[in-house]
Amino acid sequence: MTTRPKNPIYYGGRIFRPVEIKGDSETTSETIFIYQQDHDLVTATYSGGDIAYGQLMGVIQRDGSLDMRYHHRSKMGVLMTGKCHTVPETLPSGKLRLHETWQWTSPDQSSGTSILEEF
Repeated sequence: MTTRPKNPIYYGGRIFRPVEIKGDSETTSETIFIYQQDHDLVTATYSGGDIAYGQLMGVIQRDGSLDMRYHHRSKMGVLMTGKCHTVPETLPSGKLRLHETWQWTSPDQSSGTSILEEF
């Protein structure tokens, strides 16, 4: 059984890009994330900047945050994996801002934070 937040956000069809990155991330302001959603399952594909192609998958938590995992291939041909906790913020315009805390699961386990905004 899935538990949904009181005011669920629908992510399907939303497009995001990073506006702030702290840490050893491979994403840049050129990286574009295209989100989809099926019930509490949120997925996205992403590419741009140093990333040739990536995918993420997450589950909406009871508090409305997202518990996500991601993997991508860099333009140098390196496969990377990681995990991310995302807290959404609805802006006055109705667009979303995503506050992310992430950690690589390959190769060095380093971590950081990012903010993505819908455009």
